[in-house]
Amino acid sequence: MKIDGQCHCGHVTYEAEIDPEKVSICHCTDCQALTGSPYRITASTTRDKLRLTGAEPKLYVKTGGSGKKRLQYFCPDCGSPLFVTGEGQDADRWGIRWGSIRQRAALPPKRQIWCRSALPWIHDLQDVPGLPRE
Repeated sequence: MKIDGQCHCGHVTYEAEIDPEKVSICHCTDCQALTGSPYRITASTTRDKLRLTGAEPKLYVKTGGSGKKRLQYFCPDCGSPLFVTGEGQDADRWGIRWGSIRQRAALPPKRQIWCRSALPWIHDLQDVPGLPRE
C-alpha cells in the first residue's frame, strides 16, 4: 500500500510503500515514555521503500535494555516522532510512526508486542465518558 505523511508542522514529509498487515502496537515502557501515551503504533517497511520528500528529520539514538541501539527520527521543529530503525542487521527494517501517516484510518493494528508492559486499563475505555469535540 502506498502511503504518505508528515510531521505535525509539515516540515518533514515522506512517501512509502508498506504492508498493511505489518502494523503493530508496542506497549513497551520506552514507547510509553517517548510518546507520552500508553502505547505506540508503527507501520513496518524497508529502507528502500521509504522516501523523504521534505526536510531531513533529526536523530535521537536510544540504547535499549538489550544493548541494541534504536535510531529514533523526529521533526527538528515540532518534535513529532516519524521513524525508527536499528543498526547492523536491523538497519533495513524501518518503522513509520502511525500518527504521521495520512492514511492511518485505513491501517488498524494487526498485532501487539511488549504486552507485559501494557497498562491494565487500556482495554476498558468503553465506560469512560467521551465528547465528540472539546
